[in-house]
Amino acid sequence: MSKLFVRTLREDPADAEVPSHRWLVRAGYIRRVAPGIYSWLPLGLAVLQRVEQIVRQEMDAIGAQEVRFPALLPREPYEATNRWTEYGANLFRLQDRRENDLLLGPTHEEMFTLLVKDLYSSYKDLPLALYQVQTKYRDEARPRAGLLRGREFVMKDSYSFDVDDAGLEESYQRHREAYIKIFDRLGFDYVIVQATSGAMGGSASEEFLAVAANGEDTFVRSPGGYAANVEAVRVAAPDAIDFADLPAAHVENTPDTPTIDTLVAVAREKFPDRDYAASDTLKNVVFLLRHPDGRTEPLAIGLPGDREVDAKRLEAAVEPAVVEAFGGTEFARFPQLVKGYIGPQALGVGDAEGEAAAVRVRYLVDPRVVPGTSWVTGANEPGKHVFDLVCGRDFTPDGVLDVAEIRPGDPAPDGSGPLELARGIEMGHIFQLGRKYADALGLKVLDANGKQATVTMGSYGIGVSRAVAAVAESTCDDKGLCWPRELAPFDVHVLATGKGDEILAKATEIAESLTQQGIRVLLDDRKASPGVKFADAEIMGMPTSVVVGRGLAEGVVELRDRRTGEKRELPVDDCVTQIVAEFQR
Repeated sequence: MSKLFVRTLREDPADAEVPSHRWLVRAGYIRRVAPGIYSWLPLGLAVLQRVEQIVRQEMDAIGAQEVRFPALLPREPYEATNRWTEYGANLFRLQDRRENDLLLGPTHEEMFTLLVKDLYSSYKDLPLALYQVQTKYRDEARPRAGLLRGREFVMKDSYSFDVDDAGLEESYQRHREAYIKIFDRLGFDYVIVQATSGAMGGSASEEFLAVAANGEDTFVRSPGGYAANVEAVRVAAPDAIDFADLPAAHVENTPDTPTIDTLVAVAREKFPDRDYAASDTLKNVVFLLRHPDGRTEPLAIGLPGDREVDAKRLEAAVEPAVVEAFGGTEFARFPQLVKGYIGPQALGVGDAEGEAAAVRVRYLVDPRVVPGTSWVTGANEPGKHVFDLVCGRDFTPDGVLDVAEIRPGDPAPDGSGPLELARGIEMGHIFQLGRKYADALGLKVLDANGKQATVTMGSYGIGVSRAVAAVAESTCDDKGLCWPRELAPFDVHVLATGKGDEILAKATEIAESLTQQGIRVLLDDRKASPGVKFADAEIMGMPTSVVVGRGLAEGVVELRDRRTGEKRELPVDDCVTQIVAEFQR
């Protein structure tokens, strides 16, 4: 340690929001360069490389072959797939001295597709799986949590190429099994959940989430085994209701009802025999969608009044458009919308044209709003609401948008019991891309009948640098990092704690003997107090420590387990043999 390029810190970094960020900086594994951008120091780089090694071993085991693309890429392939526009502000764009447009790669579907197109032309060349471990770039609006949400990060992305859908399914399952082995080896608690495909496109999408209280992703699971990212949960729509005998809609004065609760109170006062609840009201919330091409569009969402719109579910549903607030300027453009009293009658007028289209507001409703359901909702006049407004009779929405919040206890879509909500960190995402990119870029091969067939693809990503943070997040404690042996920069931390040349000489001898047995050793040979050395050993988190100190006079050293905190004495003359034996179990 007297020569190791590391400095531990006694204070938390000012911008640290989660434990992994705090400890990785304080233990000297990473250093901040700019928001969302970090340098890897020797200890951190050692962990990163060990994660990469695990990933490579399991990818190679399923027959995938490693390639490497540049991070600096031309515009044209991304223009062909429309992602030059669809990626929006998240894409780092730049120009060279000749004013050619370039980008820093956020992901490489286009490059993989064009490479295979360039070299392969027959079904006999398939199936094929290629992968790379490479730095990616995304201009995150709010980089945070250290390595968990950065603007530069290391990712493993792989792609499968098959001639038909049956082949894609087999490739997908091979990757899925490889991912299970990778995450089992990384050593943290994870779940596999249904997910959305987002800007990637495709179907059969699943995420691997590290369970973490500080995770940015919310997922749900049921006692019966259902698990999904909250964005992917699909509410089962109830059956339509016969509305032939329902009363006609009627407008009532409802002054001073700025909230759902006040509206319910007035409704109960006016109609005491109805026992109105928040779930009987229809809340209509308006947003502004900004599309990648700069075009804006109002969107109104109708949902039961006892639910809120989940921002993440909405963002995922309308991607690549960006959701913005619908403010005073927008309300002025659409005078039919009376703020606080918006009703379906002012929304969605079918396929409008001309002047009508200029004031049209697309209206999508929650799956629970089915024909025959009766609602209390805005009457498009200040201080007034309409009662007994029936979907399918009095208004017809433009469609359905399932973006309401999911709450604990909601039924699982597959009927497997009530849902519970938990937090996680996205570690891996696998997709059956299908033919989206092959179609856009003309990737075809001759099939067995000599006809042109469009190749079908799968995409499989793992956040390699994020895995370092996820493992740190799940294993650290209030003293510092606590690495599992397979990822730790060193297996054993030998501490020479005490004055005199004899202690340092014995510590050095033990370190050298362990090294000769193939064990990676960090020797603390500094002229520092035992307290400083113990604190650094705890914060740096090597799995095992050997303390050579006062016990040496009695012929013993102390063995410490970082994970359990267990301490025990070993005979100094036999300690190397015993430690090696434990490592070989």
